[in-house]
Amino acid sequence: MTDNTTQQMSLLALGLTAQAGRNPDITGLSVDSREVKDGHLFFALPGAQVHGGAFIQYALRMGAAAVLTDAQGAEIAAEELAASDAALILTEDPRGALAQTASLWFGAHPDTVIAVTGTNGKTSVSTFARQIWVEMEQAAVNLGTTGVEGVWTHPLKHTTPEPITLHRALAAARAEGVSHVAMEASSHGLDQRRLDGVMLSAAGFSNFTQDHLDYHKTFEAYFDAKMGLFTRLLPEDGAAVINIDDPKGAEVVALCEERGIEVITVGRHPDARLHLHAQRFDATGQQILFDWQRGRFSARLNLIGGFQADNVLLAAGLCIASGSDAEEVFDTLPYLTTVRGRMQHAATRKNGGSVFVDYAHTPDAVATALQAMRPHVMGKLVAIVGAGGDRDAGKRPLMGAAAAEHADVVFVTDDNPRSEDPATIRAAVMEGAPEATEVGDRAESILRGVDALGPGDALLIAGKGHETGQTIGDDVLPFDDVEQASVAVSALDGDLI
Repeated sequence: MTDNTTQQMSLLALGLTAQAGRNPDITGLSVDSREVKDGHLFFALPGAQVHGGAFIQYALRMGAAAVLTDAQGAEIAAEELAASDAALILTEDPRGALAQTASLWFGAHPDTVIAVTGTNGKTSVSTFARQIWVEMEQAAVNLGTTGVEGVWTHPLKHTTPEPITLHRALAAARAEGVSHVAMEASSHGLDQRRLDGVMLSAAGFSNFTQDHLDYHKTFEAYFDAKMGLFTRLLPEDGAAVINIDDPKGAEVVALCEERGIEVITVGRHPDARLHLHAQRFDATGQQILFDWQRGRFSARLNLIGGFQADNVLLAAGLCIASGSDAEEVFDTLPYLTTVRGRMQHAATRKNGGSVFVDYAHTPDAVATALQAMRPHVMGKLVAIVGAGGDRDAGKRPLMGAAAAEHADVVFVTDDNPRSEDPATIRAAVMEGAPEATEVGDRAESILRGVDALGPGDALLIAGKGHETGQTIGDDVLPFDDVEQASVAVSALDGDLI
C-alpha cells in the first residue's frame, strides 16, 4: 500500500494549529514512536494502560517535527518538549484529531463506503455486501476481521484498524480501482474514533447482545459506543439499515429519525420495509420469500442457518441504501457463498455426519448458531465450545449454558486462553454445562466430536472460526478448526496412511 512517503503537508493544510504559531511541513503520520521518521507528526494518545505521552521523548529523538496530544500528554513530556524544536498541538480529542488528519493526509476514498455494527454478523454482512457488488460487476472489497478481501486484498491486525492504517488502506483501495467498500465497525473502533473521517453512504445495525464488557464495563457504554456510527459518523444525507427484530432495533431507528436520516428496516417484523416473509430449509441451504416495496421475491440461499437470511437481507438493504438497484441486488442472492469461518462446512464423514465451523464466541451467537443448524439436521447436534482468556469472564458459564440448551452433546475445550489458566476458564464454562465432557486439548476435542457423529448428525465447532492460530500465553500456535476437522474425519474414516 502507498504510504505517501514523498508527500509533505503543512500543519495548517492538515487543519491543525500549533502553539506559538509553528507551521512545519509534515512528511508522515505516526502513532507508534518506533515508526517515527524525520518530519513526522506523532500522535500521543491516551491509552487504557499507558498514556502515549510517555513515548513523546522517543518520537522526538526519531525526528518528529510535531506532536499532537492532550494536556496530560504534554505534561508527561513537558521537559522534552521544552527542549525540542518540534511543534506542539494540544487538543481535548486527540483520537478524533488523528482520524480527521489521517483522512486529509491520505486523500480520497472509494466513492461508496458502507459500515455495519452489531455484536454478531458484521463479517458476514460486509462480506455478503461485497459479493453482491462483485456479482453486479462493481469493483468491491470488504474490510474487517478477515482483512481486506475482494478485488484487492491486504491483511489487517484489527477488525477496525487504527486511523492511519484504515485511511491508508481506503486510499490504496481507490488507487487500485476499488469503487465500493463494506466495512465492519467494531465497538472498540467506534469508541476510539478510528472510523472518524470516513465518508459513509450507509450504515447498518445487526443486533446487540453481551460481549466486550471487559472493555466497556456496562451494557449502556457498549451500546452507546456502537451508536456512534449513527449519531456521529453517518451523515444526515446517508441511510441507515436496521434489523428491527432485535430488541434494540427500535431504539436505533429512533436515534436515526431524530437526525432526519432515511431508515430501511429489515426483519421478520411485518412492519419491516425489507420483510423476510418465509423460509424453507434443506440439507444444504434454504429458500427465502421476502417483500420489498409492494413486491414479493424468492431466492435460493446456499447457506446453512436461518440467521444467514437476516445477514443477507441486511447486506442487500445496505447495497440498496447506497445506490444499487433493488432487483439487480436480489438477482445476485443465489450466488452468495459462505463467509470463511462463519457456518462454514468443514468436512463430511463417510456415514453422512457433517462438521461446521463458526466464529460464535458469545452466548447469544452460540445459541443462534445451534438453533439455526437444527432445521438442517435429522440426527443429533454436537457442539464444541470454549471461551477466550483475558476477556469478559461473565459470559463463560453463559457460553456453556447456551451450548447445553441447544445441543444434544457438548464438549468443553480451550479457545484462546492467552495469559489465563486454561483449566480455570474451562471450569467456568462447565458451570453452565455440567453434563458436558471436558477435553482441554482442542485437537483432541475436535477428534472426539467428529467420532461422535452418526448418519444425519452434525457437529458445530464454535469460537475461533477463520482464525489460524491459538493464543496460549505469549505464543500463537498454528491451529485451524477447519483443517483439524478435515484431519479428524480423514483419520477416523481411514483416509490417512
